[in-house]
Parts: sequence; structure tokens; C-alpha cells
Amino acid sequence: MTTIFASILRFIGRVLFFLVLACCFIWGGFALWYHLPLGEGGRIAVLTVWGAFSLTMLMAEFTQKRRQSRFAAGIAMLALFGWWSMIRPSLTRDWAPDVEHTVTARIDGNQATLYNVRDFDWRTTTDFTPHWKTETYDLDGIETVDLFLSYWAGPAIAHTLVSFGFADGRHIVFSAEIRKTRDEAFSEIGGFFKEFELAMIAAKESDIIRLRTNIRGERVYRYPIRIDAAAAKALFLLYLDTANRLAKKAEFYNTVTTNCTTVVFDMARTLNPGFPLDYRVLLSGYLPGYLYDEGLIANGAPLAEVERQAAIGSRADGGPIGYSVRIRDEWVPTSQTPPSTSSP
Repeated sequence: MTTIFASILRFIGRVLFFLVLACCFIWGGFALWYHLPLGEGGRIAVLTVWGAFSLTMLMAEFTQKRRQSRFAAGIAMLALFGWWSMIRPSLTRDWAPDVEHTVTARIDGNQATLYNVRDFDWRTTTDFTPHWKTETYDLDGIETVDLFLSYWAGPAIAHTLVSFGFADGRHIVFSAEIRKTRDEAFSEIGGFFKEFELAMIAAKESDIIRLRTNIRGERVYRYPIRIDAAAAKALFLLYLDTANRLAKKAEFYNTVTTNCTTVVFDMARTLNPGFPLDYRVLLSGYLPGYLYDEGLIANGAPLAEVERQAAIGSRADGGPIGYSVRIRDEWVPTSQTPPSTSSP
């Protein structure tokens, strides 16, 4: 019986080792694809060799040569991990026009001066007039904080943006975004493999929200956040601190751990360490349910009703002038279908 039990344990151990090794080889393939500076043809050639090597090592697990193959695989993975650890984020690439600059700030008493506030006039995603501005805000003038969620695919994933409204009628939106180069396009998989840097963008609602509602045709929802003046000011300052840090020291974007929603959550945790971690922070499309449960958005009506009223819908129609006023007009039913953000 002891011999049989030991054999079962060895078999399970080999299966687990095989699976871990297979995952390492798959990870290595993606890492090579996204970072080898060889062009598509060169990357395909290297991946062909890597794939053949990986299959050889995996097949050897079922032969008497598995010890030698494990040694060879270990050397290969050590070399790969060493190369991977040397890949560093950068502040100096040929950035795409919409992330060419990132916001920085200077605090003087109760006045915050923001540099590189984006205020583009978008006609299409490729036809636009760029404007980068310097603006000063009174920190005691913050009156509202709104969370915007923009859905471009299914209900589970949404881009998260936070807008601060001031007593003088202005709104400034902060968005943690991928900082892609001119020849890059967003890739969820690439976001796991150091393909993009993380950028903090500050922009007008008529730019960054209207881009999503009117130009890209995404489903966008606005949720007023229940937050007192002191916490709103502290959150605003945390955004500025994060922006200044990212402008000095580059960081990589990560699809799961360092993205538009986790950045906001980390700042909220700084203000209130008691905020519980929840799967809806990672699956940001379901974030309204989390905020509803925590009382951070209106919860006097059923969540589905709160979501319906949050839909911007046709209120966004029109040009950039008066955009912030229009999307806050009294809610009327629209054809925009709620994203079913309640738990799956």
C-alpha cells in the first residue's frame, strides 16, 4: 500500500511539474513575441525555434532523459528570466499624439497648477486638433466627484475615469491609461507582458469622455460619488502626486494589477485602508455593484435603476461646447442598454 501511495504521489508531482513547465514555456513565447526587436519575420523564426525546444523538453518528461531535459530547460528559463528582468519602462519613446504628454502639477498653497491638460477637438479617432493647456484650480473649489465607466466590449470590463467638478463650472478628468507609441494598438494580452507604460492623463470632459461617447460609440455611465469635501480634496491631491511620480519614473501598465481601476482603488485605500478588496475591482465592469454595496454611490433605488439613470446615452449628442452640462441634464429614458454590471 505504501508503494502504491508513493507511486501516485510521484505521478501527481510529475503532472504538476509538466503543467508548470508548459506554462513557463507559453509565458516565454509571449514574452519573446512582445519584446524581441526583430520585426514580425524575426519573431516568428525565434518562436518557431522556441516552440520546437519547448515541445522537445516537454516530451522528454515521458522518457528516461527527463533529468537532462530539466537541466536544459532550467538554463533556458534562467536566461529568459534574466533578460526579462532587464526590460525597463521608458519616458522617452515616440508616443501616440493623445499620450504624447502626461499631466504634472505644482501646488502653491491652495492653488494647483496643472500642466499638459488635454483638450483635443475630436472629429474622428484619427482626425483631431490637439490642444495641451496649463490650468490652475482652487482646491477648496472642488464640489463634485464623478466616476465614469466606459464599456467597449462585454459587461465585465470597463475603462474607469474620475472627474472633479469645481465651483467655477470646470471639470477635470483623470484617467490612468496605456502610453502607447505611434505604431502600437491596445492589446489585453500585451498588457501582461510589459508592452505599455502607464500614463496619467488629465483632460476636459469634452475631450476624454466625449471621445468615448460620440467618437468611439462606447457605452458610458456617470456615477456621482458620495464623498465629503476633505476626502475629495485629498483624492485630487493623490492624483496629482501619482501624476508627478509617473512623469519622473516610468512604470509598466499591467492588464490586471496596474490598470485604470486598480490605480483608483489604491488611492482610495490610501484614504481609507478599510476598503475591502473585491473581484469587482479587477472586473471593473461590475464596479457599480461594489460602489453600491459600499454606499459610495446612490443606493436608495435598486442597482438596475441606478445603472439606468447613470447611462449618458443621447444626452452626449452634439459638439464639445456645453458637453459637461448636457450629460448632467435631468435623466430621461434612452436606448442605451445597461451593461448588466450586477454580479454574474
